[in-house]
Amino acid sequence: MTDISILDLVRIREGGDARRALDCARDLARHAEAWGYRRFWMAEHHNMSGIASAATSVAIGHVAAGTSTIRVGAGGVMLPNHSPLVIAEQFGTLEALFPGRIDLGLGRAPGTDQLTLRALRRSPSSADSFPQDVLELQAYLGPVMEGQRIRAVPGANSNVPLWILGSSTFGATLAAQLGLPYAFASHFAPDALDLALDVYRAHFQPSGQQQAPHAMAGVNIIAADTDDEARRLATTQQMSVTDIFRGTRGLSHPPIDDIDDYWTPTEKIQAQRMLACSIVGSPATVARGIEQFLQRTRADELMIVSDVFDHQKRLHSYRLIAELFKA
Repeated sequence: MTDISILDLVRIREGGDARRALDCARDLARHAEAWGYRRFWMAEHHNMSGIASAATSVAIGHVAAGTSTIRVGAGGVMLPNHSPLVIAEQFGTLEALFPGRIDLGLGRAPGTDQLTLRALRRSPSSADSFPQDVLELQAYLGPVMEGQRIRAVPGANSNVPLWILGSSTFGATLAAQLGLPYAFASHFAPDALDLALDVYRAHFQPSGQQQAPHAMAGVNIIAADTDDEARRLATTQQMSVTDIFRGTRGLSHPPIDDIDDYWTPTEKIQAQRMLACSIVGSPATVARGIEQFLQRTRADELMIVSDVFDHQKRLHSYRLIAELFKA
């Protein structure tokens, strides 16, 4: 059976603030736990006024403290922005507080623009050492070796499970070589989905963490009682994506009746390409879409993004999705 998990962008919505966004994330995770979702992940983004998860490890602690069984983690931490030792200490601390429930997904993109990257005191070339940084981080989280002088405290011997995140064959190849689970960001960068999954499965080498390949695929799913209502709710995400192309990222907007009043024909093409892995509709429509997506990807797990403006309607969307999988 395919596992289902949640990626929450912790969006700050018009009329709300960061505290509201973080509390809504915690409330969603609490419900998701009861509905049978496997994981609840948040991602590192910087200098974005509409996203509240920049301090990703802190946000994970907030959500984990409000839940009891669901795995909580990063999808992901952008490792080139950080020292591997510091990340080992942060996630070792989370593992000490919430044993057996912490995941650490790793990406090599900066998660921000070049100006902000300099404010983080990181060089754009930091991404070049991503494979070595993953190995260094893995060593800090693993057993202490004889003569090892630098240790992550907490963190050493915590063995927090690592994931490689990506949107190209680079991450797929690295995950396969290291024997780690792989999550493909098809919810916003779908172009290389099929090729990356093929590369990962073909070249996977078993490791101490993972004996067989485990592929997760991101997918946008918005479910509502009717197709029309779901399409209306989806305009929130469509506007957010359009704003990216305009360079005007801001707070999450409430849905509108006609998205064609918001975007231009060119923006529509760009947004539809970026959101190609999306399933929007009533339970029956969503069920068909999920079946087709699973037939295409053979994913072991789906990482679901349901970017709905109203918190109660977002809960309803995720509940409907969970009910489909139970059925």
